[in-house]
Amino acid sequence: MDDTKLIRMANQIATNLAAKGEAVAVAETAEHIGKFWDPRMKAAIFADDLTRLTPIARAAIEKLKAQVSAA
Repeated sequence: MDDTKLIRMANQIATNLAAKGEAVAVAETAEHIGKFWDPRMKAAIFADDLTRLTPIARAAIEKLKAQVSAA
């Protein structure tokens, strides 16, 4: 999958959850990506330039990345 599309998808998820407040949006964005994205998609976004992500999406990816690294 194209990295640009993954960035757009992560940003859309984060934007849709932003009204819940930053902490909840970060947690729920990370949870959604963790549950519904396949391992190739997650690996691709982990390796991508995270500066193209919104702050909520970036925090969610960093949180998810840390969880995967710890496992």
